[in-house]
Amino acid sequence: MVGGAVLHKGRLLAARRSAPPELAGRWELPGGKLEPGESAPQALVRELREELGVEAEPLERIAGQWPLKPGYVLQVWTARLVAGDPQPLQDHDELRWLAPGDIDDVDWLEQDRPAVAAAARLLTGAS
Repeated sequence: MVGGAVLHKGRLLAARRSAPPELAGRWELPGGKLEPGESAPQALVRELREELGVEAEPLERIAGQWPLKPGYVLQVWTARLVAGDPQPLQDHDELRWLAPGDIDDVDWLEQDRPAVAAAARLLTGAS
């Protein structure tokens, strides 16, 4: 699984899950599964297009990987918004752009928290 820490104008994009029921209402970094033959950056570009209707450029992988369900681990890449205005098209019912001081304002899924903290450090260092 690949997640995207989408950074734009000093903020991080957060997406609230609408499904499955056990995850609904919690926040995550958008992304999804790799398809056969895809690299993680390729999957991230496709997933952000499908889920949010945007074009993004993967930049750097955030160190670490986090277990999800059996057989799946989450890898997160920072990404730059290239074109489009993110919309919750699939799997999400709300999006928020969070400034560094607002990162803890949403209830992040446990597996996303380490990558979110790393992305927040990048935002703070960039300002």
